[in-house]
Amino acid sequence: MGYSREEMQRKLPEIIEFADIGDFINQPVKIYSSGMFVRLAFAVAISVDPEILIIDEALAVGDVFFQLKCYKKIEDFKKQGKTILFVSHDQSSIIKYCDRAILLDKGRMVCDGAPKEVIDEYKQILAVEKQQNQPHSEEAMPEEERESICWKTQYALNEKILEYGDRQAEITDFGIFDESGNLATIYNRNSVYTIKMKVLFHAEIQNPIYAITFKDMSGLEVAGTNTMQENVDTGTVKPGQTVTVSFQQKFPFQNYPLFLSLGCTKFDGQGELRVLHRLYDVLCIQTLGAKITNGFFDIDSKVRIAQQ
Repeated sequence: MGYSREEMQRKLPEIIEFADIGDFINQPVKIYSSGMFVRLAFAVAISVDPEILIIDEALAVGDVFFQLKCYKKIEDFKKQGKTILFVSHDQSSIIKYCDRAILLDKGRMVCDGAPKEVIDEYKQILAVEKQQNQPHSEEAMPEEERESICWKTQYALNEKILEYGDRQAEITDFGIFDESGNLATIYNRNSVYTIKMKVLFHAEIQNPIYAITFKDMSGLEVAGTNTMQENVDTGTVKPGQTVTVSFQQKFPFQNYPLFLSLGCTKFDGQGELRVLHRLYDVLCIQTLGAKITNGFFDIDSKVRIAQQ
């Protein structure tokens, strides 16, 4: 099913408008960026009114406004009863836009069913792969032995961490844990997680301040707190001591990449803040959720409508 060459010519203004490439339409395609090329390809694909539309990770490179237009078109196609094959690792989009999901692992079909059930299976496969890289399963270990694992080795860390401080204290390890106490690498929106960091002290420090911060890709601080703001008495720490600090809270963030930063500071005798150790943008997190709202946070609104 499709259009003739003449019909496609008549469709050209619609294609250009959807792809937003009017300034470049008369330029060779070889000068297009990957995002521009995908916009054009998607616009052409939907313009021929296909019975089956295949989208293979194509929307990952488009900007957010183009993605909104694409997802609106996908919803329109669904209402028309068309078949859409959506290939993606974006679990939030799969939950929101798909009625059925199939999980493939090394070319083998693992399961076929409701999106949430298939994604739960996907999470289990990821968890098993993590455990196979460890000498023992974390869940089978006593808590003391589990605490001895180097948490940060389980994550894909930022290779360009900004690190500084006078090193009177040193952040030696960190991790994010789910409600069962297991290291988490996948985060469900509005679930409770605990961010832990281990700090080794090389000098006696009175009332050290421990901090966490979440920033977006532009560097804007989206959320954060520290032990002083939380009115937590951290006491005096001796040289050679290791302190494990835990911040427990919900993750209400939208499906945007956010970067976690960690810090340990103190106030000196003159009331000046001194940085003992800071690790900026150590880890990227992204929550999963079926609902998409505006802004950085899911404010978890409960809407009621009463008609008179």
